[in-house]
Amino acid sequence: MRRVEVPPRPNSIKLLKSQGLVYADMPGLTKDQPYWPDDRYYSFTSEEIELIEEAGKDVFGMCCEAAEYLVQNPDVIVNRMAIPAFALQQIKESWHRDPSWGSVYGRFDFSFGGLDHPDPQLRLPKFYEFNADTPTSLVEAACAQWHWLEQTGQGQDQFNSIAERLVEAWKRNLDLIQKKIGHPVKVHFAIGMGDDSGEEVMNLALLMDTCQQAGWLTKSLFMEQIQMHPDGRFHDHEGEHIDVLFKLYPYEFLAEEAAAEAVFKDMNRVGLRDANGKYIGGTVWIEPPYKMLWSNKALFAILWQLFKDDPRSKWLLPTYFESEKPESLTKYARKPIFSREGKGITLVDDGNVLVDASTSEFGKEGFIVQELSVPAKFEDGKGNNMYAVPGLWFVDGESAGMGIREDSGPITSNSSVFTPHSISDGPLQYTPSKVPTLDEIDASLSIYKSLSDGGHTGLPTDIHNLIYHSDFAPDQVVVVETVT
Repeated sequence: MRRVEVPPRPNSIKLLKSQGLVYADMPGLTKDQPYWPDDRYYSFTSEEIELIEEAGKDVFGMCCEAAEYLVQNPDVIVNRMAIPAFALQQIKESWHRDPSWGSVYGRFDFSFGGLDHPDPQLRLPKFYEFNADTPTSLVEAACAQWHWLEQTGQGQDQFNSIAERLVEAWKRNLDLIQKKIGHPVKVHFAIGMGDDSGEEVMNLALLMDTCQQAGWLTKSLFMEQIQMHPDGRFHDHEGEHIDVLFKLYPYEFLAEEAAAEAVFKDMNRVGLRDANGKYIGGTVWIEPPYKMLWSNKALFAILWQLFKDDPRSKWLLPTYFESEKPESLTKYARKPIFSREGKGITLVDDGNVLVDASTSEFGKEGFIVQELSVPAKFEDGKGNNMYAVPGLWFVDGESAGMGIREDSGPITSNSSVFTPHSISDGPLQYTPSKVPTLDEIDASLSIYKSLSDGGHTGLPTDIHNLIYHSDFAPDQVVVVETVT
């Protein structure tokens, strides 16, 4: 694993926006550094990628075993993981589906510095957490970094089949969901209001497009536009029943909404029909309720409890509920059970606070402590240390690709920049392409549709070509409905 600095592509920010990364110029680590700097990448060997995949398979397997343990011990879910009791029935039901359906994607974040890193502790991937419910950075990981590889030629391949695997995941899951519901379904896609950067909109748009490519009709709306009718069923802003809902909205937020219990009660009615065969059933929610177990940072305390003596524990960091922290653990990260974007985390080294990102915003449900594993640091061309945190994408239960966030500090936050990666050895696995000219980029940007009231650049009218790593084709248009 190496950090390599390279000249940025000409007009890189405009280019990235034309490829769907409309938030490429969002402020990064400094006011002069955008979210995607385009002047660096990380190079891996195929052996390192194989090791990461092996680790991911083992950790995912432990997560599955932990889910089985937890549904048999609901007191742990409620009392230790701070998940409301009204969700228990659907957590259990969604976990025990056979064959499984309802889960599309997730992302593990982990520390790793490469097989030849000077610190032996960083030569093995060590997993921090599982973003199993609402992971973002999907556009950049699935599409933008593939275009970067094709246009720069900086490597032989890339660990990235995310977009293609998403299409297959929708096909498999929705075939089973449609059988359960009993009629052709439309998939609603929702985010919460207030996405000023366009990040959530574009992640949702990519997921919508892969669903369309899988053969299903889609429709977009805001979470705030979902209506509960007197019969307890959920409809969109136009009165259409929502058979299937993909939500880019965290379950821990949903659990605090006034209608939360009604949401889970409605899930119990999925597939129900009246005597005349009319569908009177509930809504299928994607991701499924059992993801509440995996997106909770307490999961890794459960994993350590269950698997500390298992050979697969080599991929884990010793993790405990804060009240059970052993006195011998003096180097640790203190993390809220629920938190986002690095908020609420404190890093402690033998009593010395290295970083304090604590906030009153997170932590009311409790904390876990995890053995300190500072991300691998790499020196940039100016002598500054940069910390790299890889994210391993899982699609439909299997590893599908990787993205890397980089920061000048050891905690990954919303301002951490995205850095592409490539594989240095093996045969060439792509067709090189030229960087588009400014006129070609401007032509692509000219067909963007502005969002009605978001105030940001807007949605690309052709996400399909990004999905399949192909050239921009303005005559193929995917329209994402935007409701004002």
